[in-house]
Amino acid sequence: MRNALSKRFLDELTAFRKQLHREPEVGFNVTATADLISGILTKAGLAVSRDIGKNGVVASLNKGSGVDPIGFRADMDALPIDEANDFSHASVHAGKFHGCGHDGHATMLLGAALHLSRQENFTREIHFVFQPDEENGNGALAMIESGLFKNFEMDAVYGLHNLPGLGVGEFAIQSGAFCSFEDNFEIKIIGRGGHSSMPEKLIDPIVIGSKIVMELQTIVSRMISPSDHAVVSVTNFETDGARNVIASEVKITGDCRGFDAHVSESIQSKIKAIVASGCASCGAEFSFSYRTSFIPLLNSKTHTELCAKVANEIPGAFVRSDFGRVGFSEDFAQMLKVKPGAYILMGNGRDIETYSEPLHCPNYDFNDAAIRFGVEYWCAVANAREVPLQSVSISD
Repeated sequence: MRNALSKRFLDELTAFRKQLHREPEVGFNVTATADLISGILTKAGLAVSRDIGKNGVVASLNKGSGVDPIGFRADMDALPIDEANDFSHASVHAGKFHGCGHDGHATMLLGAALHLSRQENFTREIHFVFQPDEENGNGALAMIESGLFKNFEMDAVYGLHNLPGLGVGEFAIQSGAFCSFEDNFEIKIIGRGGHSSMPEKLIDPIVIGSKIVMELQTIVSRMISPSDHAVVSVTNFETDGARNVIASEVKITGDCRGFDAHVSESIQSKIKAIVASGCASCGAEFSFSYRTSFIPLLNSKTHTELCAKVANEIPGAFVRSDFGRVGFSEDFAQMLKVKPGAYILMGNGRDIETYSEPLHCPNYDFNDAAIRFGVEYWCAVANAREVPLQSVSISD
């Protein structure tokens, strides 16, 4: 029979989560967060390795002499934006905010590590991976290049992310392509600026750029097959002009999404062609750059089925095992490029203000009611047997 995690344990994890939320760190600069996690897990008896991919942490639990080694990954970094909430655990650092729930992700993985370390009949090797700089798409690759999979044996690796709009206790997963790629472009249009009263003597990059922005909207609607998911978004338009000065230069930046390499290649070639044509027709020069920030995330069918099965056995949980693809990106895709595994979404709430706010919204907050489901999910993936959930303390 399966016992619930103790209230004491969950209360301590909630307090830990709120501490992380109050003191967010961004990018690779997550030293205090890594110190806190490392200290707790070292005290619990795990073998903790630091500075994997700059500030990444790997806490290893080996019960059973390397039996079926696997990895669990959570992200630690916050967003470089201001928080709009005014509750007691709001961020105390201006321009830094856990607006994506990584504080909750790190807390749930910490809780699972503590619980599994105390299971007397648990026999498996697990590496708990706490990753920096997920938001910029650099942390996973940095950890891999720092020897994550060479130095820590893993037959598979698993990831989890919260999702507002799904109810607490709901899980969602999809085999195959699950999260999109993210490509970024930058267009510079170099014209000839001057006094705003004499546009006939100038080459106006604002007019050229405006035409290009509108023509970019035809890529998805007219140049990409309807069977291929694609998004092309212009996200910024900057000039060096002034109130009475027509600009000499315009910079346009944007973001593209999809699930297949040929879509990425097609978008890139079509943007460049549109820019080249628009500038040539008006006598302007241009520069164009295009890069991939996140690759598509691909879930293994076998591991997807495993994750859906164990999540469905958690008391009070509901699993949507054929959820469909999602438009956001996730650098855990880099880990799944090297090792098989799966990435699952879990509900942050859909009915309560704040908990149903979108990810990256200034009013977002991780829902502590979800902690129990995340810890039980990690424990269920780690242990296929029906093992009672023991009452443990974060301070033991």
